[in-house]
Amino acid sequence: MSLLTHLLACLFGMGSWVSINGLWVELPLIVPQIPEGWYLPSYLSVLIQMANIGPLFVTLMHRFRPGALNEAAVIYLIIGVGTVATFLMGFFWKETVVVGGGSRSVALLVLTFFLATVDCTSSVTFLPFMMRLKTQYLTTYYIGEGVSGLLPALVALIQGVGVVHCINSTQSLNHTVNSSSSVTLDLRAEYQPANFSAEVFFFFLSAMMLVCLLAFLMLNYHPSVAREHPNGRVKEKSQRNSEWVEEKPMIDSLRPENTKRRSGFGAGSYSWAQVVYIFVVLAWVNALTNVVLPSVQSYSCLPYGNNAYHLSATMAAVANPLACLIAMFFPIRSLLLMGALTVTGSGVGVYIIAMAVLSPCPLLVNETSGGVIMVLAWILFILTLSYVKVIIGVILRDEGHSALVWCGAGVQLGSLLGAVTMIPVVNVYNFFTSGDPCNTKCP
Repeated sequence: MSLLTHLLACLFGMGSWVSINGLWVELPLIVPQIPEGWYLPSYLSVLIQMANIGPLFVTLMHRFRPGALNEAAVIYLIIGVGTVATFLMGFFWKETVVVGGGSRSVALLVLTFFLATVDCTSSVTFLPFMMRLKTQYLTTYYIGEGVSGLLPALVALIQGVGVVHCINSTQSLNHTVNSSSSVTLDLRAEYQPANFSAEVFFFFLSAMMLVCLLAFLMLNYHPSVAREHPNGRVKEKSQRNSEWVEEKPMIDSLRPENTKRRSGFGAGSYSWAQVVYIFVVLAWVNALTNVVLPSVQSYSCLPYGNNAYHLSATMAAVANPLACLIAMFFPIRSLLLMGALTVTGSGVGVYIIAMAVLSPCPLLVNETSGGVIMVLAWILFILTLSYVKVIIGVILRDEGHSALVWCGAGVQLGSLLGAVTMIPVVNVYNFFTSGDPCNTKCP
């Protein structure tokens, strides 16, 4: 096993969602300085779902014109676009244009759409590319994908994004013209200035995308990486027609010749019922982890204090690569274990959503134990479901290149369904209520 290849696979995976993850953690610093205000997150959610046109195009090309799309060229293109877009974001995120009689952050929204297209398309291109390397490196790729959320979160913590101090404010209340006014003391939430600007943060994200590009170059051309390609994982010309077809996965060559294929999917290791089960779990898990729970994280955590919110966000980001690291040493392909972990993680997610619904006065809101339980719940939720995602990736990797393309499509479909469900609930019907971090009083 090549340590260099592991490192390159990790850095390559790091570029998959780093731009959008970084944009989300920077919102508390961006929102006060743009005309859209806190409507921006809902706009971003819509833009991210519109960006699914990228993976849809790649998936349809793979289905109807197999071999016509140069996978490496597409990856070079999207990483290049991501690098340039994050760099330009550092210059233009505050720029506004008058549209319909009001100021709008057109540059920010347009660049966000490009970043979202890059990240969404990475789901159906980065994973299939990892077929060129041995199975162990796919888990390392998932670690890098986890780091794409962890690293921006840590940098944002160093930056001091979203740190709130409660400041005493004095208000005078005049009851009548002749009577003396009464003075009341109240607490006002005040965001502290960041240690460095949003511009510097976006330049950092651009540098991370550039590192991803360099890692991809080395994965393609470094001699030590070439030695890590599994034997027989090449494309060969079909004798019957002019299409390029995949050679069967290596797992097929290890089977006895009389072993019957259980379905027409991939290597045929699983029946169609099991394939449907795997993809339903894949879509469900990604809907929860990518959209549903993140959209209510502030409602579930802020009632327990600002520290609980930041700690849950940071530790959840740590739990993602940790789950991938565990999967590297224990790559269990059991469908039963997958189901058990999905039920466990979903149950924890139900608790988190229930506390968000009860916001600003959830259970144990005035107790230290309440914040501790919420942080642990977020860690367990991300840990279990991230492990499930890696195991599904490993299973589908054994089924061949096409299976990984459909894996990426399943990830995006799950995220889309989650967004379609949560955007109306959170932003239109205002089903959740946030509390004031300084003045919320609960019985």
